[in-house]
Amino acid sequence: MQIKENYSLKPYNTFGIDVKAKVFIEIFNEEELREVLFSEELKDQEKIILGGGSNVLFIKDFDGVVIKNSIPGIKIIKETDSHVFIEAGAGVIWHELVLFCIKRNFGGIENLSLIPGTAGAAPMQNIGAYGQELKNVFYSLRGINLISGETETYFNEDCKFGYRTSIFKKELKDKFVITSITLVLSKQPELILEYGAIKTELEKFKKENITIKDVSDVVIAIRKSKLPDPAEIGNAGSFFKNPILTEEKYFELKNKYDDVVGYPQNGKQVKVAAGWLIEKAGWKGKRIGDAGSHVKQSLVLVNYGNASGKNILDLARQIKNSVFEKFGIMLEEEVNIIQ
Repeated sequence: MQIKENYSLKPYNTFGIDVKAKVFIEIFNEEELREVLFSEELKDQEKIILGGGSNVLFIKDFDGVVIKNSIPGIKIIKETDSHVFIEAGAGVIWHELVLFCIKRNFGGIENLSLIPGTAGAAPMQNIGAYGQELKNVFYSLRGINLISGETETYFNEDCKFGYRTSIFKKELKDKFVITSITLVLSKQPELILEYGAIKTELEKFKKENITIKDVSDVVIAIRKSKLPDPAEIGNAGSFFKNPILTEEKYFELKNKYDDVVGYPQNGKQVKVAAGWLIEKAGWKGKRIGDAGSHVKQSLVLVNYGNASGKNILDLARQIKNSVFEKFGIMLEEEVNIIQ
């Protein structure tokens, strides 16, 4: 374990924002994490945990300790006739976990292919895509309580999962560090094909028996066609959450805009595509300096090269105000903003 000072975080956030951490430490197990969290030298300094850096926007240099969580490992810990329990270290790249499961025909997360970030960040955000959410396959996680220093386990019902949120973004924010997660996946996968363009794309395969790998391949192709690669242009994926409206509010919108994109939810609610709102407000492809809304997917804010975190945040605020003025809907950031 190495302690680095005044260390650039540009390689560790997918926006490519060039800010520095006062102290930077990469950890690979719980013992190293405890050593950092409770060392006499560092215990009074502000700390943040960094996974893949794919859901964070740094506005300025961080005057504290950035802990890069790189705890590795994927293993099968339990099996039944119908299900398998997979444990992954918090530092495992999410898509590598997906590929591990697809290779063994363990179904449940194929629709979540190519989502950026790490396994440890997945439950914080309750990641979701193409009709699937992590909470539907999540069993438990373990981690360290930053106040007591104890190792704790949280099961599905303890996590208070919601749309792109969990207890770890609310009550336990900055109070708990996830070190591993356990998913329960199916040996007889039930495919989710009705969301987005998945079914249409699969029909091109002209196969009778569609596999989870087929679904994954289609999801990957769709994501690549719509979303910019952070290795080529800085971004953190979807910057805003899709707002959930009452049916009444949705149908008011539908009466004005017949092409509005909405998905029915439980409890007489409708989830509306934030990208559609942003595009209709005139922001798709718009650029202010090196900060912009992507030309193919307006929901993705991008760094064309030298944008600062403040540039990105200023653009986000302008978009939010514009959407609110036009539709009366206030967008909420999905990205974690570090100010």
